[in-house]
Amino acid sequence: MRGVDGGRQVEVDAMGREIKPLQSVKPVPGNNLYLAIDLDIQKAAEEAFRDKNGALVAMDPRTGRVLAMLSKPSFDPSVFARNISSEEWQALMENPFHPLQDKVIQGQYPPGSVFKIITAIAGLESGAITPQTQLVCTGAYTYGNRDFRCAKEGGHGTLSLHRALAQSCDVFFYQVGLKTGVDRIAHYAREFGLGRPTGIPLLNEKPGTIPSSAWKKKRFGIPWYSGETLSVAIGQGYINVTPIQLVTLISAVANGGRLYVPQIVEKVENISGISLKEYPPVESGRVDVSESTLQAIREGLLGAVNEPGGTGWQSALKDIKVAGKTGTAQVVRMEKNFRKGDTMRLAQRLRDHGWFAAFAPYEDPKIAIVVLVEHGGFGGAVAAPIAKKVMERYFNLESAPTLKGIEKPQDPELDYDD
Repeated sequence: MRGVDGGRQVEVDAMGREIKPLQSVKPVPGNNLYLAIDLDIQKAAEEAFRDKNGALVAMDPRTGRVLAMLSKPSFDPSVFARNISSEEWQALMENPFHPLQDKVIQGQYPPGSVFKIITAIAGLESGAITPQTQLVCTGAYTYGNRDFRCAKEGGHGTLSLHRALAQSCDVFFYQVGLKTGVDRIAHYAREFGLGRPTGIPLLNEKPGTIPSSAWKKKRFGIPWYSGETLSVAIGQGYINVTPIQLVTLISAVANGGRLYVPQIVEKVENISGISLKEYPPVESGRVDVSESTLQAIREGLLGAVNEPGGTGWQSALKDIKVAGKTGTAQVVRMEKNFRKGDTMRLAQRLRDHGWFAAFAPYEDPKIAIVVLVEHGGFGGAVAAPIAKKVMERYFNLESAPTLKGIEKPQDPELDYDD
């Protein structure tokens, strides 16, 4: 977008005084580049994140245009416009929260319960479950000689897919994972673009990791153990994703299965306003998933935000229906007797990551958003409120209190689910 410098050539005397002009070259203005980024939405993201670390990305699910993109902590880029001191460089390099990393495209994290979207899709499409399948959660699932616990210690009781998504029941998805198998889960994860770069036109995008039995055999030379599938089913274990991949995933759920290459540039014009280049939406593919399956997922995500007991209730908007999925991803494995309420007493670097992925309005999605709060704890408590503030700015809404009918759950266990 750089223009061409102008200049004058003049004749001077021995004292450097100008005698006469010889020639001049007029400067040529540069072109104007228009980003897809919405300044108001970007400001809202910055304000909502405050001093937290992590990432946020908002996208138009109809086009793939990136509306906001945030990676925290950041740094002052002006230090690179001069000779940065060795002390400044060392401070940036040794910062444990990696300010030089663009976490939207380079941060690779376990997705936690947001990945239950994929597990549910794999289960439905493979015939392992139907939307009406009833499974029982008693608070833990015993497999082999180990108890795999649910986020709700008392259990969810008997439930179907809708409530399992809305209330993020781990035990339900442990069982779906075993019925479906890791390779089918991996297939549908890749169907939605996980495990490979999205193609966003920025440097050094990371692919993430989607494990399968073949992947483990190639990587470690040992077979896949069925117990590992339980961890993958709830977005833990070997699996890693980037925030830009998750916003592409939630956009595809919202828009009926279309995958778009994320776009950050809208157009280029010259100084006279004449268009030089347009950047239309680029559809990179369509997921091979039935509309009935996608609808079942969307309804479960709607329940997560708008029904009593839903884990995403802190993102609910006034007069606009939001659908979303919370996630809380473990950074370190906890001891058997470790209670989830004790996690906030861990050192900061060992605490769980909090996720929230959502779209709105439910009936006609115009914005999809993914929020990751590093070491922030439960996604429903830390990431969902950030997404709410950004969506309020997008829809020009004033901040609204929790809506009647989806008040804070009375069950104290549900306060901390995902």
